[in-house]
Amino acid sequence: MPEPRAFWLDEQFDREHGTDGRGRYEAEVLRRIDEFADTWGDFAPVAFAVTAWRLATELSPGFVRWHRRVISATCARSPWDGSLVCAVTVASRWPAELTWTKQWQRDRGWQDWPQLFGQFTTPTEEDQTRRPHLRALLQVEAPVPLDDLPPTPDGPDDEVAAAARRAVAVLARELNDLLAPMIGQLDAGVPADS
Repeated sequence: MPEPRAFWLDEQFDREHGTDGRGRYEAEVLRRIDEFADTWGDFAPVAFAVTAWRLATELSPGFVRWHRRVISATCARSPWDGSLVCAVTVASRWPAELTWTKQWQRDRGWQDWPQLFGQFTTPTEEDQTRRPHLRALLQVEAPVPLDDLPPTPDGPDDEVAAAARRAVAVLARELNDLLAPMIGQLDAGVPADS
């Protein structure tokens, strides 16, 4: 069975819903160009890539799409050494220690992640008044390689939108490489050594 995609760019939606010959993301970058001001000419592409990623994920729907198990995905400059790090929250099943026996549940009807059309959702306020819910999350924090990131533009007159698009594409590819195997294993629902 092929590995699922964890992250990808929604190029088609972006083009179809753009204006004036620009995609939605390019238009958003140009509209919010001032948010890149602190990055111009930086020798490290980290701050520029972080801003590009944030704008791509703040669009609704996002220019960056992710697997239904991914709850959030952020990129940041590490305060330790200035490198690029990501923080991704992933919905998971209960840990094995809680599935071996139901004794801990004490017949209270514990519920896992509710799903709506395959998407992991938060229990409704009504559901929370009827049964206890236990939703397991995995918090992934990892470095992201800088090798393929484009250089930071020198100013707003450069090809900022193209560089931002390239940075987001590289980040989506790197996060996909990092997380797709894990998400595939979670979706399989079978321990790896079975």
